[in-house]
Amino acid sequence: MRKLLILFLFFTGICVAQKNSDPTPEEINQAKLLKIQYPKDDLVLLESKDYITFDFNKNISQITVAHKISEEMLNISSRTDIQKHIFYSGQSEISNFGLKYRNQKAAYFPIKDEAYTSEGFFFNDSRVKYVNVDFPVQGYKYYFEATQNIFDVKYFTSLYFTDVYPISKKEITLVVPRWLNLEIKEMNFDDFQISKTSIFDEDKNADIITYSVSSLDAVYQEEQSPGPSYIYPHLLVLAKSYTNEGQSYTLFNETKDLYNWYKSLVDSMKDDSSFLKDKVAELTANAKTDEEKIKNIYYWIQDNIRYIAFEDGLAGFKPDESQNVFKKRYGDCKGMANLTKQMLKEAGFDARLTWLGTKRIAYDYSIPSLSVDNHMICTVFNNKKKIFLDGTEKFNPYGEYAERIQGKQVMIENGDSYILETIPVVTPDLNKETHVFNAKINNNALEGDVSLTYSGESRATFLYVFNNLRTEMKNEALEYYLNRADRNMLVNNIKTSDLENRDNQLSITYNLKQDNAVSSFDDEIYINLDYYQEYGKWLFKERNTDYEFAHKEYLSSEINLELPNGYKVTELPKGMDVNTKNYKIFVDFEITDNVLHYKKLFVMKNAVVRKANFKEWNETIKNLQSIYNQQIILVKD
Repeated sequence: MRKLLILFLFFTGICVAQKNSDPTPEEINQAKLLKIQYPKDDLVLLESKDYITFDFNKNISQITVAHKISEEMLNISSRTDIQKHIFYSGQSEISNFGLKYRNQKAAYFPIKDEAYTSEGFFFNDSRVKYVNVDFPVQGYKYYFEATQNIFDVKYFTSLYFTDVYPISKKEITLVVPRWLNLEIKEMNFDDFQISKTSIFDEDKNADIITYSVSSLDAVYQEEQSPGPSYIYPHLLVLAKSYTNEGQSYTLFNETKDLYNWYKSLVDSMKDDSSFLKDKVAELTANAKTDEEKIKNIYYWIQDNIRYIAFEDGLAGFKPDESQNVFKKRYGDCKGMANLTKQMLKEAGFDARLTWLGTKRIAYDYSIPSLSVDNHMICTVFNNKKKIFLDGTEKFNPYGEYAERIQGKQVMIENGDSYILETIPVVTPDLNKETHVFNAKINNNALEGDVSLTYSGESRATFLYVFNNLRTEMKNEALEYYLNRADRNMLVNNIKTSDLENRDNQLSITYNLKQDNAVSSFDDEIYINLDYYQEYGKWLFKERNTDYEFAHKEYLSSEINLELPNGYKVTELPKGMDVNTKNYKIFVDFEITDNVLHYKKLFVMKNAVVRKANFKEWNETIKNLQSIYNQQIILVKD
């Protein structure tokens, strides 16, 4: 009975607190106006403040960071349910995590703290603290507060102004003590009215730096966008050095300091190559050249070591020992890079660990920060050439590089120093994909032979998807891929090249019958010639960011239609030829020897369509659509 009474009083208190926090007419009106301004959003942060302080922990001889967050949240929809969360890791902790009603009474929502997993990748010590929050009516308001305590300043790398919700007013304040040499880089400020003030506080012996900005849109929820470091305004925080008791200590003052720290982690590893000896001997026994030996080792790692991204304290930056990855048959990019290095060294090659940031990151190694890189590969020196090997890229052949690392600066270990290089950038034709359909008319169908070829990343992508299917599904999946799940497309007699070989061009041939593509009326035949209509739906109407393709594309498509005896084409559709800095789209129709040749070429030169070029792109695609919408009409000659 006593417990029931306590529960009754508890929930009664919540109901009273919620009732007393009902929105005022002014707040309801404010919410309605903001809904007009942000029609696609449900919530607005009326005010968002970040307050950052630094301290020196004598017990661990490290600079710690306290990052306090306070937000005033207003519901602008009729009802909204959200999950308020903060991610953290073994290098930090979350305190003072909670919500208050508009009347400043505590809102007692259950707070959860869990390990974080995402899309099959396991992050060993990444956690999320969160609370599920309901906003019952328009104009309802909560205040959110939390503090993230970071144990080592080197892990405190950036501060973003934007959020998943629009922000009416944003303020970031850093209290920087004079004993700390901290550089703050202002990134992507050009398109935003961000003000900055700096004053010196004698009592704190610190500079108080405050940034303010108003009316920020929410971050864009768009696929294939550039990484946030390219788009959104943010601060890069570079802790370079500090002074303690009259002694100066270097942190990451220059790139060499970053490399030295990475090297210290590598030097602390205890690799045991004896576990690798037999497998390396087996893989190289019948190889006739050095390149073949390297390939055998590299491909074995691609095929047999499962990639699992994880972080565990320093393991977020320190590679796992090669024998561990070899025995477990899985590892993250660092562990796979180290296994590649150690197996190649066992085979007698000069192989080295290599750090880099993928294309998602806007920075290079001119910035000494942990925010610069997010990936590790191996570089092998062979015949006076540096070949980059990325074991996480399944079916990427020796000497070819994924789009996500092309053009990126890398840092290669070199004893007490390091080597900076750049991953080569390839031209689109190396990813060439060809489609050829030699067809003729049979009743109301187009029938004929189809030939497909894939090279470069188009091949690697196909092989990765296909070989990750269960064995019993592969034949069905290939047929499904070829007929586009369309009952009007009958595919048979499929023949392929070796669908596990990543070095040679991939080829597929098959017979195709395309029903309902032809209609006949009296002496006229109407043909829907183009079923695939590549890029025909790629209009960017409301997109806010550049569109990035997975890789540079080069698609050559050709339909050769044998005209029936006694018939001719009434009028050939007009083709098009658009050639810009970023793409080329070419379409042509031609008749030779009673065969209609319909040719298309699509080249995405830089794997991107820029937002600034959307208008031009959309006009091009509309012209392409008009071609696709035209029927081929044949009449008796």
